[in-house]
Amino acid sequence: MHDLAPLARFGSLVASDLRDVTSDPEALDSAGFWAVAADFEGGLTCARFGDVRTEPVPDPVPGRWRGPSADDWTSSLDRAAYCAGVRRIRELIAAGEVYQANLCRILCAPLPDRDAADVDALTALLARGNPAPYAGTIRLPDHGVEIAGASPELYLRRDGHTVESGPIKGTGRTVEDLLEKDHAENVMIVDLVRNDLGRVCATGTVTVPALCAVEAHPGLVHLVSTVRGELGPKAGWQQLLAATFPPGSVTGAPKSSALKIIESLETAPRGPYCGGIGWVDADRGTGELAVGIRTFWIDRTRAGGPVLRFGTGAGITWGSDPEGEWEETELKASRLLAVASGVYEASGRTS
Repeated sequence: MHDLAPLARFGSLVASDLRDVTSDPEALDSAGFWAVAADFEGGLTCARFGDVRTEPVPDPVPGRWRGPSADDWTSSLDRAAYCAGVRRIRELIAAGEVYQANLCRILCAPLPDRDAADVDALTALLARGNPAPYAGTIRLPDHGVEIAGASPELYLRRDGHTVESGPIKGTGRTVEDLLEKDHAENVMIVDLVRNDLGRVCATGTVTVPALCAVEAHPGLVHLVSTVRGELGPKAGWQQLLAATFPPGSVTGAPKSSALKIIESLETAPRGPYCGGIGWVDADRGTGELAVGIRTFWIDRTRAGGPVLRFGTGAGITWGSDPEGEWEETELKASRLLAVASGVYEASGRTS
């Protein structure tokens, strides 16, 4: 698969002709078009491409993607361990150590065919079976980055000095499933995002144009808010990422306490899941990074052969029910795992 050419795809935007790869965020304020993949644990890959164009996401090509068997997925936390983690977070909330924390688990399955494991082919399937506003591919096999994402969540959008974030908190199958707990959780995370952006935005410019708006996505609905601000004169991508990463919606509040809890309870690194994935056009001073949720990535470092990974999680508050939170992680994962495994029926056909 190392013969696959480096590629980045974000909706209809496609980049090829790889010129440079760096982990220095200052490059994003230099020149050129960059694909960006930031791991939850702090690793950063910025890839500059020479050719950028628009074209539709291609239709799936039979044989280019052969996903795992639907029965081969395993979870870093099983149901009992996840529910125990939810109860532990509620104990810590009761003790006043945290208000909310996001608890995640990583799913993993072996890929049966090395020659039919192209993440861009998986992106084509996801575009049909689970369309998303921040879907995309970053394919850099020689640098260990092979990501196919169907994220519904905006982490950061930048246009000159204006920066915007769209945190999601609150998930249900229908609007009627959304609880008061979901609204309270969303407001908590909006406050966190406001504080994060306030570190690099000019005083008084951080606003909330939309609070707890309902957005429909395939198979579920979310509560989504918008937080906007104007960057200070000395703030660029390096300062913006330092102030806001990891995204507040996938950590918790206070963020520092939530990160310690995540480290103590989760048993597998999140990698690009819950990180930042997207593009930056340094020449135009624009960019758009998604929160790396609803995201698959290939790990080719295992001796037994390549595996496909996927993360799912939920925000835990005092009002959380352990079994209910487990079911939320199942809801978020089920449709996408079915697409990746080739068993999700779209338009009357098996993908």
